[in-house]
Parts: sequence; C-alpha cells; structure tokens
Amino acid sequence: MWGSVVFVLTVYGKEDEGAYSVANEDGDRVIYLFDEEDDATRYAMMLEVEDSPSMKVVEIDPDMMVKACEFSSTRYAIIGKNDIVIPPKTEHDFIWKD
Repeated sequence: MWGSVVFVLTVYGKEDEGAYSVANEDGDRVIYLFDEEDDATRYAMMLEVEDSPSMKVVEIDPDMMVKACEFSSTRYAIIGKNDIVIPPKTEHDFIWKD
C-alpha cells in the first residue's frame, strides 16, 4: 500500500504539536499521508500561497501514523503519486495534541 515512510505536513516550528488536516464534506478532519515527499512539498507550497503558516514536510512511519489516527478517531487519506489534492478555499484546519 505504501513505502517505508509517508510524509505529513506540520506548521514550521511546531512539528511536535500536530499534523495539518482538512475537513471533509461531513466536517470530519482528515490527515493527508503523502507517499511522495515532492507531492507533500508542492502541497505545502500551495498552502503558503493561500496565506497559510509556513509548513514543514515531516517523514514518519506509516504504521505509527495510522495507529495514531485510529487511536484518536482521526481519518486519514493516502495520497499516492497519481493523486491530485488542492488546498481547500476555506480556513485550514489543524490537529493539535491535547
């Protein structure tokens, strides 16, 4: 399904505070797990153009990330190299540790 790592986005300087997420059509938060670092970097650049805080691409073990999402009842989406994602036009949503 995925490689040995996936890439998530965090706010630069706040990497330990949580991962970037978007709200789906039901209002649930979804964390993007990028298969390719270049795709995560491009998405981060698109966010910054939209006046989002500076983002950092963080490499993480996919199994650990999925377990963390499942533990916190947070949805996730695997973004493969053939997938296209565009930042939402609404205010960005971030997941933070409690």
